[in-house]
Amino acid sequence: MTTLKNQITEVLKATMRAKEMGKLTVIRGLQAAIKQIEVDERIELDDNQVLAVIEKQIKQRKESIKAFEAADRLDLASKEQAEFEVLSQFLPEAMTEEALDSLIEQVITAQEATSMKDMGKVMNSLRPIIAGRADPAQVSAKIKAKLA
Repeated sequence: MTTLKNQITEVLKATMRAKEMGKLTVIRGLQAAIKQIEVDERIELDDNQVLAVIEKQIKQRKESIKAFEAADRLDLASKEQAEFEVLSQFLPEAMTEEALDSLIEQVITAQEATSMKDMGKVMNSLRPIIAGRADPAQVSAKIKAKLA
């Protein structure tokens, strides 16, 4: 089974061969971020940790896109959007709304969550399951709606 890091390396090689410089820069940046964490913490990142790095970079791109659009810098926003799309290819397939709602319902029942005080417990149980497959902010809002 290939790891996410190996998959990123393979895409990097293919991108170099195709001479896609914009895409190459984004993937190299991703690899550098992964390597930085591995060196700093003296560990080898597993797929879930690599996924967390990818999600963090995607979140940064989303925030940049909003900021650039607010400043009417559509040229920069479109550049960030392209980088966002390059990074998104490494995420697992997104969950459907129905699957997500069902999963939230199951975890709330399993945790016997009844109020907003249980929000953290529910979110912590869901976090590893939804990693890369659903937006945590969206999931949080759905849990709040069900517990309120």
